[in-house]
Amino acid sequence: MDKAFRTIALLLVCATVVLLTGRCFSTERAVRVSDGSVIGFDRMIREVKGAKLVFVGEVHDQKAHHEAQLRTIKALHKAGTPIAIGLEMFTADSQHDLDRWVAGRMEKERFIRLYYDNWQMPWPLYGDILHYARQNRIPLIGLNVPRDVAQKVSSKGFAALTRDEKKKLPSGITCDVDAAYTEFIKKAYAQHARNDKSFIHFCEAQMLWNKTMAWHLARFLEKHPKYTVVVLVGAGHALKRGIPAEVEAISGFNCKVILPEMSDMPARAVTGGDADYVLLLK
Repeated sequence: MDKAFRTIALLLVCATVVLLTGRCFSTERAVRVSDGSVIGFDRMIREVKGAKLVFVGEVHDQKAHHEAQLRTIKALHKAGTPIAIGLEMFTADSQHDLDRWVAGRMEKERFIRLYYDNWQMPWPLYGDILHYARQNRIPLIGLNVPRDVAQKVSSKGFAALTRDEKKKLPSGITCDVDAAYTEFIKKAYAQHARNDKSFIHFCEAQMLWNKTMAWHLARFLEKHPKYTVVVLVGAGHALKRGIPAEVEAISGFNCKVILPEMSDMPARAVTGGDADYVLLLK
């Protein structure tokens, strides 16, 4: 009877958590891509803990993906790892304001306006992450390029940038697109996989994002070598051939990549060349 009672109690607890959060986190699992093993979330955290960069990819409008990102941040923080959070959602030009937010020197309403100046997704998707960083004084790193520059490269190509526009980018950033990178983009962004000039411009824009965000991540870690950076970016940027390859090439810092399972990229289709872990969120 006692055993049956405990089982019922556990089920009721999980049911309550599901109602409140959409899932019972105690059963959250991940596929370790290297050997196909299904492991617990906590085991995955122990395995990525030593990396300098932990990429947690997302589909921007998926609430479950942001919940998984926050849980990863909390787990690493509670494990005693000094962490920072790298954000695709903010440009590098926003760094001063991000620092003020973390330090508690910016009102929420003003920070939300800054957020919407940078990003178009609803604030509630990211609000809990940004509040947790503020409450725990976790540094936030703006990674993205100015929107006008990215839009121009996407529509007209990197060669169309003026000298003044190029000055808004880190020194030495280029957007040479070779056959291997083109194939990577076709895999990561299948819906854009064309071969006309607009596709080449799209490839250049993706490379610009990857190289620029990698540069800012490497620069932060060079200044703060004791930190691990949890990087929140779109799944296409998080793939190993995306930002991780660029940051490893310029700095040698080791990366781990965690992806949420996605309908167009199920766990069984993910290879070691794509990611290290796939979160099973269902």
